[in-house]
Amino acid sequence: MEAFLNFFETMPSWQKLAWIIICISANWIVELGFPLVKLNYKKWAHAKVNLIFLATSVTINVLFGILTLGIFAWLATNNFGLLYMIDLPIWVELLIGVAILDFVAQYLVHYLLHKVSWMWRFHMVHHSDTNVDVTTATRHHPGDYVLREVFALAAIILAGIPLAYYLFYRILTVFFAYFSHANINMPLFLDKALSFIIITPNMHKFHHHFERPWTDTNFGNIFSFWDRIFGTLVYDDPTKVVYGLDVLDDNRDEDVAYQFKVPFNR
Repeated sequence: MEAFLNFFETMPSWQKLAWIIICISANWIVELGFPLVKLNYKKWAHAKVNLIFLATSVTINVLFGILTLGIFAWLATNNFGLLYMIDLPIWVELLIGVAILDFVAQYLVHYLLHKVSWMWRFHMVHHSDTNVDVTTATRHHPGDYVLREVFALAAIILAGIPLAYYLFYRILTVFFAYFSHANINMPLFLDKALSFIIITPNMHKFHHHFERPWTDTNFGNIFSFWDRIFGTLVYDDPTKVVYGLDVLDDNRDEDVAYQFKVPFNR
C-alpha cells in the first residue's frame, strides 16, 4: 500500500497532464460513438473555449501546489489533524481522506457556489455551457476554481491529509469530472446501479438543466451518497434536460471575453 501511495506522491507533472489528456480523449471518443443527445454544435470550436478555462485552472492548481507543500510538511511534522488522531489501516485512512475531501472540496463548496450569491456569479460560467460534453468539466472561472482550492486546503488542514492521499484524490476527481460531464448514452440499468455509489453521466446532467429545481441538485463529484444524505439528489429522464442558464444569453456561451466578465456584470 505504501508503494501504491508513493507512486502518486512522486508522480511527475507530465504524467498528471497525461492523465487529464487521457480522460478527455477517452470520453471524447466514447461520446462520439454513443452520444446521450445529439448536440448541434462545432465540437472543436466548443472545446477550444473550454480548454482556455482549463489552462487557467491548471495554472492555479500549480500555484496552489507550490504554496501548500510547506503545509503538508508541517502537518506531518506536528501530527496535526483528524487522521493523525486515529490508528487504522492505511487503506481505511485513505478512504476516509478521500471521502472528507470529496465532501468539503466538492459537495460542500459546490452547494455554496449555488446558494451564496457572490459565489454563484463565478459558478455561472460553468453552467452557461449550452452544449455539455466532456470538455465542460474544464469550464471553471478562475474565481470559481480558487474557491474550490481554498475549501480543499481547509479539508487538508482539518483532517491532516497527507500529500499522497491528496494526490490520489486529485487523480480520482479528474476522472469523475470528465466521466460525469461526458455526453455518453450509458445503459439505464447500469447508470442507475452505479448512481447509488458514484456520480454518473445521467445523474450529473440534471445539474446542468437551465432552470431550478434541477440546477440545484446532484452536487457531488465522486460519491453520490452526499446528495442522498442531504436530500439534493434527483434522477429522471436525462433527455428532458435543456443546457444553459435562464439568466444568461445562450448565444454568448462561446464568447470567452464575455464569460470571464460574467461574475462582474450586474
